[in-house]
Amino acid sequence: MAILMRSRPLIRKLTNFKSITTVPFLSQEPQLAGTPPENTTPLPPNPSSGSPLYNENWRSPFAATSQSVPSSVVPLGFLRQSPAARIQAMSESLDGEGLMNLFADWVTTQRWEDMKQVFELWIRSLDRNGKPNKPDANLFNYYLRANLMMGATADDLLGLASQMEEYGLVANTASHNLILKAMFQSGEPLSWADKAVKLLERMIAIGVEFKEALPDEESYDLVTGLLFKANLIDDALKYIDSALKSGYKLSMNVFNECVRSCIYSNRLDTLVSIIEKCKKTDQNKGLLPPWNMCTHLADCALQADNSELAFTSLEFFVKWIVRGETVKPPVLLSVDEGLLVAALGTAGRTYNVKLLNGAWEVLKRSLRQMRIPNPESFLAKIYAHASLGQLQNAFATLHEFEKAYSSSKEESAEELFSPFTSLNPLAVACCRNGFVTLDSVYYQLENLSRAEPPFKSLPALNCVILGCANIWDIDRAYQTFAAIESTFGLTPDIHSYNALIYAFGKLGKRDEATKVYEHFMDLGVKPNEMTYSLLVDAHLIKREPKAALSVVDEMVHAQYKPSKDMLKKIRRRCTREMDYESDDRVEELTKKFNIRMGTENRRNMLFNLRYNMEYSG
Repeated sequence: MAILMRSRPLIRKLTNFKSITTVPFLSQEPQLAGTPPENTTPLPPNPSSGSPLYNENWRSPFAATSQSVPSSVVPLGFLRQSPAARIQAMSESLDGEGLMNLFADWVTTQRWEDMKQVFELWIRSLDRNGKPNKPDANLFNYYLRANLMMGATADDLLGLASQMEEYGLVANTASHNLILKAMFQSGEPLSWADKAVKLLERMIAIGVEFKEALPDEESYDLVTGLLFKANLIDDALKYIDSALKSGYKLSMNVFNECVRSCIYSNRLDTLVSIIEKCKKTDQNKGLLPPWNMCTHLADCALQADNSELAFTSLEFFVKWIVRGETVKPPVLLSVDEGLLVAALGTAGRTYNVKLLNGAWEVLKRSLRQMRIPNPESFLAKIYAHASLGQLQNAFATLHEFEKAYSSSKEESAEELFSPFTSLNPLAVACCRNGFVTLDSVYYQLENLSRAEPPFKSLPALNCVILGCANIWDIDRAYQTFAAIESTFGLTPDIHSYNALIYAFGKLGKRDEATKVYEHFMDLGVKPNEMTYSLLVDAHLIKREPKAALSVVDEMVHAQYKPSKDMLKKIRRRCTREMDYESDDRVEELTKKFNIRMGTENRRNMLFNLRYNMEYSG
């Protein structure tokens, strides 16, 4: 070792060898690997792990200061500055593009106050060429937005926007929208509505030369929303129409508010017009009110008998149903059947075939073949077809109705097929054009009875008999009654006999009507309440109140209660015939059944006036 150490200067001269250390007597003896000593100092944590021991790391160099600086390497002195000094430094070092990028980052973190301070300092600073910084419209809009988010009023924003002229700038659409948004959020819509309208008109006027100032979808939404809040519905509808003509899309909130306002102000026709215009544009045809609002819209349309608006509400329901079926898991939506029955009634009153077909299709889609429609739905559809003169469709619906409910054993099932009540619209439609329609219906029924499979409907024939009675044609009524057994091979029911009694009684043939009653009683057919009412009318036509009261006694014996209208007719005839004994009997019946008859002073005055005139003449 001594020889080697003495030769070290020689080796350094002969070669380029570099020693590990310059200390001549450093011990280089190796140590055995083993368990490290307990007092060994650990390594520092990984800087990339984001340890709190480090103010910054290479993955997020600005995490400790929570601010973005365009430079990739930030001097340590900059990070140690106070926030005010840091903002002052950024305002002096950034150009317009860098400030735009900085503001874009600060928008996501909502640093509105810093944005406002930096902008105000920046416009007072000089650029690299020693000239005052000059913002553009987009950069100034960041400043307006910061003030808006900090609670500035619309007047404040109008004052700030007027300063744009000092920099040779023209407020663009975004600038005006920020001002309109401040007006919308003011909480005083009535005081700002006129100013918002003037600002929108100004945007339209400026936009003729400066296209970037033209109002957009947001502009119209803010103005119309403010007008709806101020209850200025006519003005709001005017600008909605302007937005649709300009090809803009209405927001869902504005559309819903339009629907709600038109309903409450009873502007249903105007609402129909707006919805139709929305359907014609691709961007607005997908507008869809909430389900509850669709229900309310349908209710209002049906109450007003507005068939077009009712059909539109049904279209909204269909869209909701389809949307529910396409999602996963599917949501099965159904429209209330009572609402659709009302829609069928409106279709019959307004003669709207489109609403009739649409309501029935929505009903079938809502039921999903899980059950058959209620009797009221079939009857409403029969009424609608009968009102429209579509007798063939009406009888086809009647056939479906019979297949669904003819075998029902409920007590009310008998009245479902009565031509005097539930099927009366069909009976009236059969005689609308007199015997021409009646003969046409009868021959169609006769041909259908010979078809394969045969169609034989006793309720349909009963409607024809009653239709003949309505036009005072006893011959056709009797022939149709006789054809029930001879031609169609069916057995007359109580409604068939009642229709024949009505035909005889209407022509004053009281005895023939009584014989019909006695005939079916001998056959064991049980009369109903309508039978007794028709017999009472037949006796009253012959001016025999005592015979009418005898029928009432039979009715009471059969466990039926006389109606108020029936007793009023008898009392009126007793007064005309001066039959005071029968009149007392009517009073007993009213007390027995607790029926309040009321007075007929006006009717008696007219009768006495006419009687005195005839007597004096």
